[in-house]
Amino acid sequence: MRFYPLFFRAAFSWMDAEQAHRMGFAGIRAVHACGLGRILARFTAPAPALKTEAFGLTFPSPFGLAAGFDKEGRGIEALGELGFGHVEVGTITGQAQPGNPRPRLFRLIEDRAVLNRMGFNNDGAHAVAPRIAAARAALEARYGSGRPVIGVNIGKTKAVELENAVGDYRVSARELAPVADYLVVNVSSPNTPGLRLLQSVESLRPLLAAVREESTAAAGRRVPLLVKIAPDLSDEDVDDVARLALEMGLEGIIATNTTIGREGLVSPREKVEALGAGGLSGAPLKSRSLEVLVRLKAAVGDRIALVAVGGVETADDARERLAAGATLVQGYTAFLYEGPFWAATINRALAAQSTAPVEAH
Repeated sequence: MRFYPLFFRAAFSWMDAEQAHRMGFAGIRAVHACGLGRILARFTAPAPALKTEAFGLTFPSPFGLAAGFDKEGRGIEALGELGFGHVEVGTITGQAQPGNPRPRLFRLIEDRAVLNRMGFNNDGAHAVAPRIAAARAALEARYGSGRPVIGVNIGKTKAVELENAVGDYRVSARELAPVADYLVVNVSSPNTPGLRLLQSVESLRPLLAAVREESTAAAGRRVPLLVKIAPDLSDEDVDDVARLALEMGLEGIIATNTTIGREGLVSPREKVEALGAGGLSGAPLKSRSLEVLVRLKAAVGDRIALVAVGGVETADDARERLAAGATLVQGYTAFLYEGPFWAATINRALAAQSTAPVEAH
């Protein structure tokens, strides 16, 4: 019998989801702060066989934590101690903003899903950058070249008009590129008005070009640049993004963000409708996210890396994504249901079937 699901139902399932997240994350950081994380890491560290090369970086494991859990770079070291091969921080915006009104985070436990309309609540790029820099220095001192990788996911400030979005992303790139191992342009969250309009090739091309230019100038190096897309794109639009990524020499595509769809849920329709708008993540996203991954792989081959996220719960899910063409796999929602040893459990299962490093694309 697994202990954590029972603990979750007793301690967290009845609690406001955002409050439960804050408490759980605080607990993870407290374990690190008191030094127990170093002991824990002896048992959760990924096996050497899981070492993965992607966009010029070395990842201790192909399995990492998706953006959304650590929005402001407050627990990177602590999360690394749980076995994640990388931690993607964010989404971070050019300006600080409180996000959408609460309540804005909801669990659909019967579906092993989460609905959120957080709205990129964060302290802003200028405030978050020093935290990431400090975490990166601490990880390098402790792990050397084998440290967990830090990704930084950037999005549009809500108060910035869509026609000024490029300048807003430039601000984030300027502040965060010097401390990021890789950057992700998020144009696929449904919780910032108009953001998904930036996924059109006509809007996305100048935006990516600006972030590339700004990040290279600020960091003094070519920072790997990825774009994160929605599962709700049509197949034709997915193909268009794939072609654009190849044309612009992006290092990767992350597929996928949350969905605005509500199909196939076990939770009562009335309950889901009462929760209102937001992006759905978790198990219901599994099928479509895999479809998008397969389509992207057919379009880009081995020319750029693909990062699979959406409905990943088990080692079998991660293995399926890797077999379908992903270089890296991310999870988030199942972390809430499976607990702090989730990444280590997936890593152990992946390593059990691996006798050689996962090769890069």
